[in-house]
Amino acid sequence: MTEHRIRALALCVFHHNGKILVNQFRDPVSQQTCFRPIGGGIEFGETSAAAIVREVQEELGLSVTDVRLLGTLESLFVYNGKPGHEIVQVYDATFADPSVYANSQIDGHESDGAPFTARWHASSSFSEQSPLVPKGLHDLLKSAGLLA
Repeated sequence: MTEHRIRALALCVFHHNGKILVNQFRDPVSQQTCFRPIGGGIEFGETSAAAIVREVQEELGLSVTDVRLLGTLESLFVYNGKPGHEIVQVYDATFADPSVYANSQIDGHESDGAPFTARWHASSSFSEQSPLVPKGLHDLLKSAGLLA
């Protein structure tokens, strides 16, 4: 029997010209398309801000500055037919290299080596059928003035 546990997660919202950088993925069971910012699990003994710096370096090979906490979300969801529960620290940050913002997409790799492509998306890209996750993130970003 699989033990259920709450996962501590840190996500970083990079924004530019009214758009945010997100990874698009599809739930293999529900076939729903979702969008999520860059980030990942917080390791034991690591602050969530340090996790952002590490995750962005590991996934995109890029350095960040001006890491700032926007808020915390609690996410209860089903992915790949299994229930999940995450406490999510949501950050804003800036890429250390400003030329990164000129790229329409950024290639990256998950911790398991799986490739992904992060792209800049406006608020209009997200809908109930293709949501920005975790739930509540869109409203948090709107209230912070990062999405229209």
